[in-house]
Amino acid sequence: MTPPERVTGIGGIFFKSPDPAALQRWYQEQLGVPVDADGYVSFRWRELADPRRTGYTAWSAMRESTPYFAGSRREFMVNYRVENLDRMLAQLRAAGVPVDEKVEDSEYGRFGWATDPDGARIELWEPPSGG
Repeated sequence: MTPPERVTGIGGIFFKSPDPAALQRWYQEQLGVPVDADGYVSFRWRELADPRRTGYTAWSAMRESTPYFAGSRREFMVNYRVENLDRMLAQLRAAGVPVDEKVEDSEYGRFGWATDPDGARIELWEPPSGG
C-alpha cells in the first residue's frame, strides 16, 4: 500500500500589496531580503538528507489585482513542495477538497492548486527532477 502523499516543505510565500515595489524595497532595506529586479527572492538551501541536492523557497509581493490568487479570500498564498503532484491532487479530490482542474508544467516543475477550509488558495509544487 502506498503511504499518503505529504508536503515536503514550503516552496514559497506570495502576498498581495497595494504597492509591491515599495514593500519589496522596505524588506530589502530593513531586513536585507535580496529582492531581484523582477521583485522575487529565491532563498537557496541544501537538502538535509542529501546535501548535494539544493532547493529554494520563493518570496514575492504582488499587486492586489493579481489574477494569480483568483478564487482566494486571502491576501497570501503558500506554495507547498510535494514529491508527486498527481497523487496529492487525487488524494485531495478524494477527500472532497476543492481542487483546480488546471495543472501547469514548466521548466520550474509542476504546479497545482487547491483551496483550504478558510478559502485560501494554496499552490502545490512538484519541483523538477533533482530540484
